[in-house]
Amino acid sequence: MSNQTGVLTRSGVERTGQSVKETAVKRQRKRWPLSNWVRGLALPVLVILIWEAAGAYGLISATLLPRPSEILVAFKDLMVSGELFAHLKISLFRAVLGFLLGGGLGLLAGLAVGFSSKTEQTLDPTLQMMRTIPSLAVIPLFILWFGFGELSKILLISKAAFFPLYVNAFLGIRGVDSKLFDVAKVLQFSKWKQITTLILPAALPNILLGLRLSLGAAWLALVAAELMGSSEGIGYLIMDARQFSQTSIVFVGIIIFAVFGKASDSLVRYFEKRLLKWRDSFIG
Repeated sequence: MSNQTGVLTRSGVERTGQSVKETAVKRQRKRWPLSNWVRGLALPVLVILIWEAAGAYGLISATLLPRPSEILVAFKDLMVSGELFAHLKISLFRAVLGFLLGGGLGLLAGLAVGFSSKTEQTLDPTLQMMRTIPSLAVIPLFILWFGFGELSKILLISKAAFFPLYVNAFLGIRGVDSKLFDVAKVLQFSKWKQITTLILPAALPNILLGLRLSLGAAWLALVAAELMGSSEGIGYLIMDARQFSQTSIVFVGIIIFAVFGKASDSLVRYFEKRLLKWRDSFIG
């Protein structure tokens, strides 16, 4: 009788603990949106206020570091003239096309190498060697091979976006727990069912991480691509403004790169939370 009472007590405690944990997680999730925004904006707002005050009192040079209010005026002028939208449209086209091409090929190559050791022995040594080549080092070759047109810029962005997805897709598949395959054998799963219900879901966290890194690499490569003889795009806008010492416009371009880079990363993180609800991970 006492043993039964102990078992019932332990099970009750476990259920109570689980319900308390679920309630705490739900409350934390409800508080997250507002608290995240406040914490995320606190540091940038503080830096902008100090920056504006230092510029207003003449502590920093207006040519080297214009005040945030001056950058805002430059942004408004570029918006009114339509120049900013024209350059931004070109840059987004290059970044998206280069990311889709390079990231898509990187994902396919990572899956192929992850699923087949023979493919790994054939492709991985060459790809790992190419991965260590900096994008800036191949710019002269891309210009010689493809000229200064759109093709060279898109291929340079594709090269940068390829390897993060390739490496993380490969590591995600190879990191799947082998015990899951023992369970699959007991349940008599087909090869296709093993891939769709076991391997890919287990590798999804790594793949989404690779997606985030690939997007970041694409934005970085976009800057390098538009600095190599471009006549359109945000990178060209920055270079043109630098030649005429229009530092406020340079900051407008830098801020646009930062904002769109953060927006793309946040979009992937949103899908990450939606797709990985099943993970029981540390919240912090």
